[in-house]
Amino acid sequence: MTLKERAKKLKKDIPAVFLSLKKKETPILAKICAGFTIVYALSPIDIIPDFIPVLGYLDDLIILPMLVALTIKLIPHDVFEQCRNESEGLWQGGKPKKWYYALPIVALWLVILYLIVKAIGF
Repeated sequence: MTLKERAKKLKKDIPAVFLSLKKKETPILAKICAGFTIVYALSPIDIIPDFIPVLGYLDDLIILPMLVALTIKLIPHDVFEQCRNESEGLWQGGKPKKWYYALPIVALWLVILYLIVKAIGF
Protein backbone atom coordinates (compact mmCIF):
# COMPACT_ATOMS: atom_id res chain seq x y z
CA MET A 1 0.00 0.00 0.00
CA THR A 2 1.48 3.35 -1.00
CA LEU A 3 1.69 6.35 1.31
CA LYS A 4 -1.03 8.10 -0.69
CA GLU A 5 -3.38 5.12 -0.34
CA ARG A 6 -2.70 4.95 3.41
CA ALA A 7 -3.48 8.66 3.78
CA LYS A 8 -6.76 8.21 1.90
CA LYS A 9 -7.67 5.22 4.10
CA LEU A 10 -6.79 7.21 7.21
CA LYS A 11 -9.13 10.00 6.09
CA LYS A 12 -11.94 7.44 5.91
CA ASP A 13 -11.08 5.69 9.16
CA ILE A 14 -10.96 8.73 11.46
CA PRO A 15 -14.65 9.66 10.95
CA ALA A 16 -15.53 5.98 11.44
CA VAL A 17 -13.59 5.95 14.72
CA PHE A 18 -15.49 9.11 15.69
CA LEU A 19 -18.83 7.38 15.03
CA SER A 20 -17.75 4.29 16.96
CA LEU A 21 -17.61 6.39 20.13
CA LYS A 22 -21.41 6.64 20.03
CA LYS A 23 -22.04 2.92 19.55
CA LYS A 24 -23.03 0.98 22.66
CA GLU A 25 -21.44 -2.14 21.15
CA THR A 26 -18.00 -0.51 21.30
CA PRO A 27 -16.05 -1.75 24.37
CA ILE A 28 -15.02 0.84 26.97
CA LEU A 29 -11.28 0.41 26.27
CA ALA A 30 -11.93 1.02 22.57
CA LYS A 31 -13.97 4.12 23.43
CA ILE A 32 -11.13 5.50 25.55
CA CYS A 33 -8.62 4.85 22.78
CA ALA A 34 -11.02 6.26 20.16
CA GLY A 35 -11.57 9.38 22.24
CA PHE A 36 -7.83 9.99 22.54
CA THR A 37 -7.36 9.32 18.82
CA ILE A 38 -10.12 11.74 17.81
CA VAL A 39 -8.90 14.48 20.13
CA TYR A 40 -5.37 14.01 18.81
CA ALA A 41 -6.50 13.96 15.17
CA LEU A 42 -8.77 16.99 15.41
CA SER A 43 -6.64 19.12 17.70
CA PRO A 44 -5.21 22.19 15.98
CA ILE A 45 -2.18 21.87 18.26
CA ASP A 46 0.28 18.99 17.81
CA ILE A 47 2.21 17.36 20.63
CA ILE A 48 5.33 17.86 18.54
CA PRO A 49 5.00 21.20 16.68
CA ASP A 50 5.43 20.94 12.90
CA PHE A 51 8.16 23.59 12.78
CA ILE A 52 10.60 21.20 14.52
CA PRO A 53 12.60 19.58 11.71
CA VAL A 54 11.85 15.88 11.10
CA LEU A 55 10.18 15.31 14.48
CA GLY A 56 7.42 17.82 13.69
CA TYR A 57 5.87 15.55 11.10
CA LEU A 58 6.53 12.37 13.06
CA ASP A 59 3.13 12.55 14.72
CA ASP A 60 1.33 12.92 11.39
CA LEU A 61 3.21 10.06 9.75
CA ILE A 62 3.61 7.58 12.59
CA ILE A 63 1.74 8.39 15.80
CA LEU A 64 -1.70 9.15 14.34
CA PRO A 65 -1.81 6.09 12.04
CA MET A 66 -0.68 3.90 14.96
CA LEU A 67 -3.43 5.30 17.19
CA VAL A 68 -6.03 4.71 14.50
CA ALA A 69 -4.79 1.15 13.89
CA LEU A 70 -4.85 0.35 17.61
CA THR A 71 -8.33 1.78 17.99
CA ILE A 72 -9.63 -0.20 15.01
CA LYS A 73 -8.22 -3.41 16.49
CA LEU A 74 -10.08 -2.76 19.75
CA ILE A 75 -13.44 -2.14 18.04
CA PRO A 76 -15.40 -5.25 16.99
CA HIS A 77 -15.06 -5.76 13.22
CA ASP A 78 -18.78 -5.65 12.42
CA VAL A 79 -19.28 -2.47 14.48
CA PHE A 80 -16.37 -0.75 12.76
CA GLU A 81 -17.57 -1.76 9.29
CA GLN A 82 -20.98 -0.32 10.11
CA CYS A 83 -19.32 2.92 11.30
CA ARG A 84 -17.14 3.02 8.19
CA ASN A 85 -20.24 2.75 5.98
CA GLU A 86 -22.05 5.45 7.99
CA SER A 87 -19.04 7.78 7.82
CA GLU A 88 -18.98 8.01 4.02
CA GLY A 89 -18.99 11.73 3.26
CA LEU A 90 -19.33 12.67 6.94
CA TRP A 91 -16.55 15.27 6.82
CA GLN A 92 -16.60 16.14 3.11
CA GLY A 93 -16.16 19.83 3.84
CA GLY A 94 -13.14 19.11 6.04
CA LYS A 95 -12.72 17.93 9.58
CA PRO A 96 -14.50 19.79 12.38
CA LYS A 97 -12.58 22.77 13.69
CA LYS A 98 -13.38 23.13 17.36
CA TRP A 99 -11.07 24.81 19.86
CA TYR A 100 -11.87 22.38 22.65
CA TYR A 101 -10.12 19.54 20.80
CA ALA A 102 -6.89 21.39 21.63
CA LEU A 103 -7.51 21.41 25.40
CA PRO A 104 -5.98 17.98 26.16
CA ILE A 105 -2.86 18.82 24.15
CA VAL A 106 -2.54 22.20 25.89
CA ALA A 107 -2.98 20.46 29.25
CA LEU A 108 -0.23 17.99 28.37
CA TRP A 109 2.14 20.82 27.43
CA LEU A 110 1.32 22.65 30.69
CA VAL A 111 2.12 19.53 32.72
CA ILE A 112 5.42 19.13 30.85
CA LEU A 113 6.31 22.79 31.45
CA TYR A 114 5.39 22.48 35.12
CA LEU A 115 7.61 19.42 35.52
CA ILE A 116 10.51 21.18 33.78
CA VAL A 117 10.16 24.28 35.99
CA LYS A 118 9.89 22.09 39.10
CA ALA A 119 13.00 20.12 38.08
CA ILE A 120 15.00 23.31 37.47
CA GLY A 121 13.92 24.68 40.83
CA PHE A 122 12.28 28.00 40.01
